[in-house]
Amino acid sequence: MYKNNNKRALGEEKEQLAADYLSNIGYNILETNYRTRFEEIDIIAKDDETYVFVEVKYRNNDIYGNPLESINYSKQRRISMGAVSYLSKNKICIESTSIRFDAIGITNGKITHIKDAFEYMGIR
Repeated sequence: MYKNNNKRALGEEKEQLAADYLSNIGYNILETNYRTRFEEIDIIAKDDETYVFVEVKYRNNDIYGNPLESINYSKQRRISMGAVSYLSKNKICIESTSIRFDAIGITNGKITHIKDAFEYMGIR
């Protein structure tokens, strides 16, 4: 259905599905597809007073495993760096702000949402 030239369109479609899901459960979506030179965060939202940085992973089926398994150490570190970049750009003090990293996996049309999927990795 989607070829390489439309892979980004498929990703954006699934990220919008995830953003709609989060909005429906009460999250305030602040930004989607936040990008810097080195990082990308799929969704940035607020859950009450907590800033939530969300990684969205999609797979057509689970033949190759759960899409959430692909959020490895390197990806977690890049997302953490992106969170610092976003907070800094928006003049939000990370030391006095509640942050969390969630993950959403979409497989076979089913959404799996993991709150607090991983810890802040810091900048090294």
